[in-house]
Amino acid sequence: MAVKRVSPAEARDLMDKQGYVYVDVRSLPEFAAGHPKGAFNVPLMNMGPGGMTPNPEFLTVMGAFPRDAKLIVGCQAGGRSARAAAMLESAGYTDVVDQRAGFEGAPDPATGRIREPGWRPAGLPVSTDPLPDRTYEALKAKLR
Repeated sequence: MAVKRVSPAEARDLMDKQGYVYVDVRSLPEFAAGHPKGAFNVPLMNMGPGGMTPNPEFLTVMGAFPRDAKLIVGCQAGGRSARAAAMLESAGYTDVVDQRAGFEGAPDPATGRIREPGWRPAGLPVSTDPLPDRTYEALKAKLR
């Protein structure tokens, strides 16, 4: 089954009206630089000296959420979140939504210009100060 994809505004509406939680799958430095207010952080990829590398703990740490949790996944421009949503659905999560355009916006492959604004340029609430129980380290500690 295809994962439902929504705009940033639709994602915010799902959070406000239907109890969805936002899981930002960007790397720790990207999340720290700014993220949707109230978001959890579980990186799909980690930043390293040679670039981005897969996070082998992604699905393990996502185990902090029940399989029937209402989850919205988002990233920088939409690519990582689409992969993360498909992985979660394959792992048995039943209510996963992928937020199109990510945090900054989806670029047009031909021109590089933003074709759909992301969370931040859409003017939705942003924070650089995560809630203590929503950091990657806090979620990992919850599983110990």
